[in-house]
Amino acid sequence: MKVIWSERAGNIFSETAEYIQNEYGDKERQKFIQRVLKIAKLLENNPNLGIVEPRLKKAPVEYRSYCVDHINRIVYFVEDNYIKISDFWDMRRNPKTLANRLLP
Repeated sequence: MKVIWSERAGNIFSETAEYIQNEYGDKERQKFIQRVLKIAKLLENNPNLGIVEPRLKKAPVEYRSYCVDHINRIVYFVEDNYIKISDFWDMRRNPKTLANRLLP
């Protein structure tokens, strides 16, 4: 399966990596990026690895999520021959607000 990133998820991921670099340095930024890319590769081979996201049960697709670390979560769905990473959640924020970004 192929992993595709939505524009929103890619932008938030980039912003998060930039924040990590500014606060903790390039080494930590690189570790973070490598961890996210490793998870994307895991999802390619095991698309149902993430949990069904309970906050998004009313969505038209079955969203799953996978923890990157204790703060960030990748939110994605599986369709045909691809995995779409739809959002990148900072779990310190209000979960309802995050979920509303993906609900119709």
